[in-house]
Amino acid sequence: MAEPKHPVPGAGIVVWRGDEVLLIRRGKPPYTGEWSIPGGKVEFGETVRETALRELKEETGTTARIVGLIDVIDAIGAREPGNPGDWHYVLCDFAAVWTGGEPVAADDVTEAAFFPLDEALRLTRWDQTRDVIGRARTMIAALPTP
Repeated sequence: MAEPKHPVPGAGIVVWRGDEVLLIRRGKPPYTGEWSIPGGKVEFGETVRETALRELKEETGTTARIVGLIDVIDAIGAREPGNPGDWHYVLCDFAAVWTGGEPVAADDVTEAAFFPLDEALRLTRWDQTRDVIGRARTMIAALPTP
């Protein structure tokens, strides 16, 4: 008898440096070759915030300060209405402000770079990614200036 499938928890991070947002090009499925935000699976005993910051460092070599939770999003692959998908991630996406390091692709990404908002939105294909990028920008813009 097959073991039941369960959603996999993950975390993503939308990092802003001034007027630019950090994107990575995925090096493995799902969406190999697509531009997205840094992120990955939650490890046992790790909080979703810790996951987001760890994945950021592993994938891009950069650091950031989380300023808030944008949303929790279900990513379900190859799903027919009324049926489970062939993969299911529950993603906690955070808005963050860059604190250091220049992006260098590492771990499971092939490219990492900061892009102006308009270009980032053109590069990302998934509506949910474009949405969290825009919502993170709004959150960052609302922060008090130091």
